[in-house]
Amino acid sequence: MKNILTLLLTVLTSFSMMADVSFSDKAVLLKLYKATNGDNWTTKWDLNTPISTWYGVKLDGDKVIAINLSDNNLVGEIPSEISSLVNLQELNLHKNNISGSIPYALENLKELKVLDLSFNKLTGIIPATICEMNNLKDLELYMNRISGELPSQIGNLKSLETLAVFNNEIEGQIPNSLYEVKTLKVLLLNSNKIVGKLSVNVANLENLENLSLFENNMDGQVPFDLEKLNNLKEMNISYNMFSGLTSRKLAVLDTLNMTMVNDKGVAVLLDVKMDVERPLVSED
Repeated sequence: MKNILTLLLTVLTSFSMMADVSFSDKAVLLKLYKATNGDNWTTKWDLNTPISTWYGVKLDGDKVIAINLSDNNLVGEIPSEISSLVNLQELNLHKNNISGSIPYALENLKELKVLDLSFNKLTGIIPATICEMNNLKDLELYMNRISGELPSQIGNLKSLETLAVFNNEIEGQIPNSLYEVKTLKVLLLNSNKIVGKLSVNVANLENLENLSLFENNMDGQVPFDLEKLNNLKEMNISYNMFSGLTSRKLAVLDTLNMTMVNDKGVAVLLDVKMDVERPLVSED
C-alpha cells in the first residue's frame, strides 16, 4: 500500500511540474516551435521539460507573458495562433530569418507592450489591426521588406514611445494621426519611400528625443516648429527633397547639416538663416 501511495504521489508531482502553463498557451508555443523550425534553433526547447524552463519564455502563473527569441535562428513564418496568447506583454523575435507577413490577428494581444519583429525578412503591409493594441509602447519593424503605407489609425497608439520602421519599403505620407502621439520619444522612419511634407504639427510631439526621416522622398519647407521640441537630441532628415530656408539651430542639430537632394539628384545644402520669420513655414 505504501509503495502505491508513493508511486501516485510521484505521478501527481510530475504532472504538476509539466502542467505549469495552460493547455491552450502550450499549444500555441508548440505551434510557434514547429512553424519556425525549432529543432534547428540556436537554443532549442526541451519539450519534455516544464515550460517554465523553456528558453525565452516568461510566465506569470500559468500564463505566458513574454517571448524573447531574438537572434535564435528562427526560420519560417509567425503562426496566426500566436494571437491567442492574450496575456502576452512582450514578443521579441528580432534578428532571425522570419518571412511571410505580420499576422492581422495580433489585435487580440491587448496587453502587449513590446513588439519587436525587426531584422527579419517580413513582407506585406503593417496591419491596421496593430493600432488596436492600446498598451503598445515599443513597435520595432525595421530592416524587413515591409511595403504599403503607415496605417492611418496609428495615432490610436496613445502609449507608444518608440516607432522604428526604417529600412523597409514604406510609401505614402506620414499619417496626420501620428502627430497626436504625444508619448512618442523615438521616431525612426528613415530609408523608406515616404513622400509629402513634414507637418507643422510635428511640434505636438513634445517628448520626442530622436527623429530620423533620412533618405526618403519628402519635400516642402522644413518646419521651424521643430525648434519647439525641447527634448529633441538627435535628428536626421537629410537626403530628402526639402527646400527653402532652415535655421542654424536645426542645421546644426541635423546629423548631415540639412543635406538634401534636388530634382536632378544632386546633393545640396539648405540655405541657413540666423533669424527667420515664422510666416516662411509652409502649411500642409
